Amino acid sequence: MIEENVKALLSRLEKGNCFGEKVTLVAATKTRTVEEINRAINAGITDIGENRVQEFKDKFDGVIGGNRHFIGHLQTNKVKYLIGKTDLYHSVDRDELVEELSKRSKKAGIVSNVLIQVNIGNEESKGGYPLDDAFSVFLRLRETEGLRVRGFMAMLPAQGTEETLSALCKKMRALYERAKEEDPSIDYLSMGMSGDWELCLKNGANMIRLGTAIFGERNYS
Repeated sequence: MIEENVKALLSRLEKGNCFGEKVTLVAATKTRTVEEINRAINAGITDIGENRVQEFKDKFDGVIGGNRHFIGHLQTNKVKYLIGKTDLYHSVDRDELVEELSKRSKKAGIVSNVLIQVNIGNEESKGGYPLDDAFSVFLRLRETEGLRVRGFMAMLPAQGTEETLSALCKKMRALYERAKEEDPSIDYLSMGMSGDWELCLKNGANMIRLGTAIFGERNYS
């Protein structure tokens, strides 16, 4: 099933998003075994994303390749376990985390690639900078030693009409394009999961994070 799902998804993504841009498919691997992840990579997945630091550590050596993303909420006291092993941090959602990532990256002599998380739906249950602050945060973070801003990440609300959710996507795309005019190294708008990725691609996302669509329903037992 994994192999068939990956091949079908990659085939659908060949034409890109609504702007014809290449779409990066990140396999969300929370609760998935090393064997399942390696099957997905062998089927064509190039990027994998973990939500939990402990799972990232436990699986790191067993996974056969791929670009490693961290896509979950990141506690500052766990940054040390990811430095130098993570190709892209999706969920840079607060100044405290920025400071810790910068400090640890400088100490390790590396530059860490980050996405600025935006709380596009103004939801109390989700982290991220308010949309109104996101551009000024970008300007500040691109001058922060040890970090390279590569774009933005957002999670759409679970509820809402297609029109409402599309409008939120368009606001994120406008932010992305404004930042890209300032800095050509901005190249990712990470937005879209298994339930809404098609809508996000129609409205300008060029990176999506899919778990269930690749691996099937999760078993939390």
